[in-house]
Amino acid sequence: MPQTPLSENALQTLADQIKIWGKEMGFQALGITDIELGVHEARLQDWLDKGLHGDLGYMAQHGSKRSHPEELIPGTLRVISARLDYLTVEARETDNREDADHARVSRYAMGRDYHKLIRKRLSKLAEKIEAAAQELSGEATIPNQFRAFVDSAPVLERALAEKAGLGWIGKNTMLMSREAGSYFFLGEIYTNLPLPIDQPDDKNNCGKCTACLDVCPTNAFVSPYVLDAKKCVSYLTIELKGSIPEELRAPIGNRIFGCDDCQSSCPWNRFAKPTDELDFQPRHGLNTAQLIDLFNWSEEEFLDRTAGSAIRRSGYEGWLRNIAVALGNAPSSIPVIEALKQRADDSSEVVQEHVKWALKNHSSL
Repeated sequence: MPQTPLSENALQTLADQIKIWGKEMGFQALGITDIELGVHEARLQDWLDKGLHGDLGYMAQHGSKRSHPEELIPGTLRVISARLDYLTVEARETDNREDADHARVSRYAMGRDYHKLIRKRLSKLAEKIEAAAQELSGEATIPNQFRAFVDSAPVLERALAEKAGLGWIGKNTMLMSREAGSYFFLGEIYTNLPLPIDQPDDKNNCGKCTACLDVCPTNAFVSPYVLDAKKCVSYLTIELKGSIPEELRAPIGNRIFGCDDCQSSCPWNRFAKPTDELDFQPRHGLNTAQLIDLFNWSEEEFLDRTAGSAIRRSGYEGWLRNIAVALGNAPSSIPVIEALKQRADDSSEVVQEHVKWALKNHSSL
């Protein structure tokens, strides 16, 4: 059956309604954009050509589907981009924590994994849009398509969100919002409906500020807007498998899963509003946990306490490796040394290597 085209007025009405529905579902902002990503495609290719993606092989896979939504989902004309804030009051308080024996976990990972929550909401939104489109067209069934994505497919989500008017890509490569800073997740709906598009904010509001570049503990920024993933603490503690380069271990400090420094230093994050989402509230005391306590988790405890959490991505071996590095950077004390010695003969050679390095740092005690 041929699709009954919707009038411009009907499409505008639907676009307005989409934003209302999205906010009713808990999203803080939504925008609609076309699929022209030529500038961003060139930047991505340059980044890949320079090998700045490290072991993130998936960034080079899928050919041009990442920058051509119509190749990933044939027929795609528009992308609906949605923002969901994740900063909690408890997580924000970690900004003021100076205790080097404390484990620093990226704020987004303190609660439940966000993928299922956002995908479920986007899928419900897509169903409402489809039903409304059918009603507006006067047809019982029309071949409209909607596909939801949440960091789970080759999608240039920050570029799409910028084009959809949700903010601008800052010098730290994060999407920034004047109203919300950068502590938020993004999700997308691909559709073949020719919805009216929103205009991007043409002004880059970073100005002359370089706070995010200056604070990076491993100097991972090659230049403004260009990140060397191989040196990023988030890459080192989450994506990298095997050994962390020795010269980067000390700068990692007590960061055991991810790093928020380039966000927490950004002046725009003063405007980030705490969320009431229960799923994003810190679990298992991760906002106040001590390194030694987490290092003592058995594999069973790790699997139990990270169920439904993004922390699972590091794996138990990566978890112990990261904490061993953090303990090596902690102030020397008998409890720290004893905790490390307990893992000196760990079944993992990777853990053993990092424990040995950490103990060498405390050899003077």
